[in-house]
Amino acid sequence: MTKLQNFSKGLIRENPVLVLILGTCPTLATSTGVESALGMGVAATVVLLCSNIVISALRRVIPDKVRIPCYIVLIAGFVTMVQMLVKAFAPALDKSLGIYLPLIVVNCIILGRAEMFANKNGVIDSAVDALGMGAGFTLALFLMAAIREVFGSGTFLGVEIPVLAQNNISILTMAPGGFFVFGLLIAAVNKFGKEKPKKKEFGCAGCPSAALCHGNNCAKEENND
Repeated sequence: MTKLQNFSKGLIRENPVLVLILGTCPTLATSTGVESALGMGVAATVVLLCSNIVISALRRVIPDKVRIPCYIVLIAGFVTMVQMLVKAFAPALDKSLGIYLPLIVVNCIILGRAEMFANKNGVIDSAVDALGMGAGFTLALFLMAAIREVFGSGTFLGVEIPVLAQNNISILTMAPGGFFVFGLLIAAVNKFGKEKPKKKEFGCAGCPSAALCHGNNCAKEENND
């Protein structure tokens, strides 16, 4: 797999939210507005990048029996640093994200990539994987938040949109609306984003018993059709 393929797989083909169905809780909770969604996506991407790099660098040092506790400690350290930076430089974002910012520690995407990829690959590949998965997570959050904010609140990044502001669908900003939009995006990815399996052709060439029947069975099946 090339670096580009490693990065791009997280956008659609292995999108952590819409395909692997990970990180559902922060996705639904922080996607009511585009600003909070982008903030959560960037914060999770930074933590994912840092943790993947360090875990990959220490993969031969961390004992296998205690690797999960070690991963969580490392991830918690990076989350704490990100949370402190957000509190210092973006207090409004910190307030909007609330408890979901420190809960990045237990985000399945970050722990999953540490266990499935960073633990088995080099530092550069792990960093590229983290950037791709983080971009896919941020993209899914942005799409959900854009739909929910535009049609649910009639605004985009807090700016009021004419007509939609007076005719918004308020349920989209609530939990049922979040699940509805989430389901629509998953359905769209399943319909258009995945590669369709190629149709297999069956015949004498692929039959292990072709030498025994000399093609007679195939001829009988064609006659029956």
